[in-house]
Amino acid sequence: MKLSLLIPFYNEERQIPLTLQTVLPILEATGCDFEVLLVDDGSRDGSWSVIADASRSDERLVGIRFSRNFGKEAAICAALDQADGDAVILMDGDLQHPPQHIPEMLRLWREGYDVVEGVKTSRGSESFFSRLNATVFYGLFRRFSGYDLRNASDFKLLDRKVVDQWRLLGEHDTFFRGLSAWLGFKRTTFSFEVAERQAGTSKWSPFKLLALSLNAITGFSAMPLQFITLMGIVMLAGSLILAVQTLVNFFIGHAATGFTTVILLLLLIGGSIMISLGLIGMYIARIFTEVKGRPRYIVAETTRPQAVEPPDCRDR
Repeated sequence: MKLSLLIPFYNEERQIPLTLQTVLPILEATGCDFEVLLVDDGSRDGSWSVIADASRSDERLVGIRFSRNFGKEAAICAALDQADGDAVILMDGDLQHPPQHIPEMLRLWREGYDVVEGVKTSRGSESFFSRLNATVFYGLFRRFSGYDLRNASDFKLLDRKVVDQWRLLGEHDTFFRGLSAWLGFKRTTFSFEVAERQAGTSKWSPFKLLALSLNAITGFSAMPLQFITLMGIVMLAGSLILAVQTLVNFFIGHAATGFTTVILLLLLIGGSIMISLGLIGMYIARIFTEVKGRPRYIVAETTRPQAVEPPDCRDR
């Protein structure tokens, strides 16, 4: 039985040695044959040098370097594409996903579960904006998609057959938490507390969190488009009420006045149209991205030994 541990990094030069010092003894204590895939998501610091040096000193470590920053979701895809373990565990490189839970995850997997998911009992020292974004996002995601991902995380164990099915997904923009739930299979959860960072700072800006939220919602549901229909119904109902009021005033001899009202109505209608166009634009942008067929990521360098290809007979 082989275990694959997947860890993405972005500008974590100081954190990488701490992470490896923590996870390697835990993996060795499991008694399993294992590999650790370290994905450098186009870091601008010395992260790749640290990963490459570690890989040279320990053949169980495999480094994967992107040609540029493609984002965490792309790093997850690359690691899943390269992992060849019977069980595959994904965790964050900042150790906020406590690796001490790995033996528990393996125990649950051996009991027959195909997906073992870590559920947060607390969100640690996240900022107020991050907590607010998470609350709003997971509420909307549950309503639009039907999947309840509250306090979910990317700290998961996937069986080999789940990884094989993941690789069949052809979409460019992925949302790992949502898609892993969509795949189904026999699932269970365990609870963990988000640990404090030992080095560095979070790379998730408010803009990136908002972009991830919009991408996840539009990728899993077309219900936001129904908001346009609802808005149209509300505007139509308001127009009918205003028309009735205008006719009543006309027949009782009151002049129809209200220049300010007309301006407000124009602004309301204009704003509604712009919101509608924005929602439609987000879905068209997703279609545009998908039809181009560009790869999710580009690997510039890897430390995994490549298989030696037989010589081409044309060279003889």
